[in-house]
Amino acid sequence: MMTQRLRFAFSAVFHFCASMAIILAPATNAEELSSSLFAAVPTYDDVQLFRIDGSNTIGAELAPRLVKAWMEARGTDKAEIRTTDIENEVDIIGYHAATNSRLTVHVAAHGSGTGFSALRDGVAQIAAASRPVKSKEEALFPGLNLTSLDSEHIIGIDGLAVIVHPRNPLNRLSVQQIERIFSGVVTDWADVGGTPGKIEVLARDNKSGTWDSFKSMVLGKSELLTTARRFESNSELSAAVANNTNAIGFVGLSSVNNSKALAVSDGQVKALSPNQLTVATEDYALSRRLFMYTQGVSDNTYVRDFLNFALANEGQRLVADTGFVSQELHAVIPENYDELPADFRELTSGAQRLSINFRFMEGSAQLDNKAQRDLDRLAAYLKQQPNGEVVLVGFGDTRKTESRSQLLSKLRAMAVRRELVRQGIYPDKTVGFGDELPVAAIQGNDGRVKNRRVEVWLRNGYEAVEPSALIADESQAAR
Repeated sequence: MMTQRLRFAFSAVFHFCASMAIILAPATNAEELSSSLFAAVPTYDDVQLFRIDGSNTIGAELAPRLVKAWMEARGTDKAEIRTTDIENEVDIIGYHAATNSRLTVHVAAHGSGTGFSALRDGVAQIAAASRPVKSKEEALFPGLNLTSLDSEHIIGIDGLAVIVHPRNPLNRLSVQQIERIFSGVVTDWADVGGTPGKIEVLARDNKSGTWDSFKSMVLGKSELLTTARRFESNSELSAAVANNTNAIGFVGLSSVNNSKALAVSDGQVKALSPNQLTVATEDYALSRRLFMYTQGVSDNTYVRDFLNFALANEGQRLVADTGFVSQELHAVIPENYDELPADFRELTSGAQRLSINFRFMEGSAQLDNKAQRDLDRLAAYLKQQPNGEVVLVGFGDTRKTESRSQLLSKLRAMAVRRELVRQGIYPDKTVGFGDELPVAAIQGNDGRVKNRRVEVWLRNGYEAVEPSALIADESQAAR
């Protein structure tokens, strides 16, 4: 017991000294930070820097890869991911020659809910979640706002493609139709507007992060059809769909391959195809945020630096390489541009849309946490191209009068403009389009939050790319 107490006391002093070393160090660039971050680590055979508990979607591959890259970027001679005796738990171990130390970060991926209890108990310093924190989980932290900018960190966006055989004439389905197919309520293609024939359901196995995402976003409380064929990899499932005219399945965006990805809608709104633009902007129905939570500003130096790394461009590129969608900004040529309203096309003629949407806290005019961090990303991006013309376009939900809806949507766009001006960016046009072009069903709070958004369009900026060009190759992304 005394040894354990001494170890805890040593750990507390160690983290305090590490924090002071970083505060006092004159490091001003990445190279200096790399050499100084672990300077306070004592000569000790094994030091656990921090622990991440929670989501399997994040913890199965993304979190370990981010930690490994962070360790290597910060000066460890080499880092490796090692399995442990406990299923879904790994250690990332880095060797720091200057202090002759072995540094460890432990990742336990047993589901989003487990992360919050571990964070409350002090077992973990980061809770990983593939959904927002629930109110009952917030109650575990009295006096702390777990949805504040200091506590909630969005590290990437997850997106799924629902795939069918290339010769299947069906091009789109709603989330509700997909749920009914995969739960076995709908069993014939004719019932969803296709060619008559028995639907054959293919799905990922229970250990997959892709399955975890699909169950959360589509099935909810429904159960998967018991006769569904299960697959261990996205590539195997995609190949099986491509060889079966009656099959339907789901994969990560990078694994569509020879199958055909369907456009997906939420309710009666326009169906959108999955690509970098629609997922990064969260307009696509099967997209969701990936979170890491801390108890406010972490008192652990290494946690703070790791999160900064994950949110910066280097970390976001690794997010994309792992099969998710990063938050790096790109100018993208939108699909189906000719189908947009004439006045909207006139406003954005010759412009490209940036892979970003600004959204707001529920029931508030305040930008949400992702939007607040995206302001810095956008400002940095635009400062690199001072001749670009910036157009902010606000959207909202249905109100009693069209003029009221348009006014509120313009006020949202003006709120974004105000924040950009504070960073020295002066958008050229700020417009509101009211309740036009909804991306989610208008019933319920989730739909309203999604529809209340501000798009960013850029004219005379960087050369635009096709959305599909920004999806990681399957060889790089195997979730």
